[in-house]
Amino acid sequence: MAKSAPFVWLDGKLVPWEQATMHVATECVLRGENVFEGIRAYWSEAEQELFLFKHAEHIARLRQGAKIMRMTIPYTDAQIEAASLELIRACGYRGQVHYRPVAYFDMGNLTDYLPSEIRTGMFILAFSTPTTKQVHEGVTTCVSTWRRNSDLASPSRVKSGANYHNSRLAYIEARLNGFQIPILLNAAGKVAEGPGACFMMVRNGKIITPPVTADILESITRETLIGLVQAELGLEVIEREIDRTELYICDEAFFCGSGHEITPINSVDHYPVGEGKPGAITRRIQKLYFDVVCGAVPKYRHWLTPVWGGASRAAAE
Repeated sequence: MAKSAPFVWLDGKLVPWEQATMHVATECVLRGENVFEGIRAYWSEAEQELFLFKHAEHIARLRQGAKIMRMTIPYTDAQIEAASLELIRACGYRGQVHYRPVAYFDMGNLTDYLPSEIRTGMFILAFSTPTTKQVHEGVTTCVSTWRRNSDLASPSRVKSGANYHNSRLAYIEARLNGFQIPILLNAAGKVAEGPGACFMMVRNGKIITPPVTADILESITRETLIGLVQAELGLEVIEREIDRTELYICDEAFFCGSGHEITPINSVDHYPVGEGKPGAITRRIQKLYFDVVCGAVPKYRHWLTPVWGGASRAAAE
């Protein structure tokens, strides 16, 4: 079922959902020429507040992708943050939200246009997106026959709509074969990531994850977890290449990302991971992560931007 929302922020203003349109001849529509971010906002029941999680870091990554695409985003960081808050408030969300700032190319000329020869626009989508059952129960996975995009061809560190054709091919193959989520290898045959999520596994009490040079997205959730599990749980994190067969003998494994949050992996290619259910270390990492993003850990409050509290203060002033 397609998602919808009351409003979209489009090129500088709020627009009702059904009026948020662009011409079919835009490069965004024709060739997926855009860069975007997927960012979460988490609801704190204790504080009756909604918090954007690491908004600034996501916008920094948006600009990194735009630089590689030779795209100039026509809004400042402050304007994008204000627009995101405006949209979420207009939609009235008081629960978990997934929102997507998207910079896109308008109408061009057969992709050979210079940046100065094409208009760059921007829109933001925001949806009510509760945590899925998969995060609680875990998923069955397989190693995809499709390889992850190479940095030499269509760099995976650019979060672009066009790159997600690769993810969809892997996803549909997995689902048709009876699995839930695939794991993609890179051109060297080493583990890269899942579609839209990075990969981590546990072996002998240590967290192991592919390096950013393994054709993965430079995930903000991944970076957050690397720091958190070392500082708060005292676990060692190793960034290195991972062989396919290591997937079959690891003790625990999970996907991580803004969309997938922390999704445990129960099996790979019909091999059970550990006991075939979410493991103890994964559960500890989940709890820590959700405590942090909901504002329950004071030392990490600087990662959070309040949605409704900011609105109240602005109204009072």
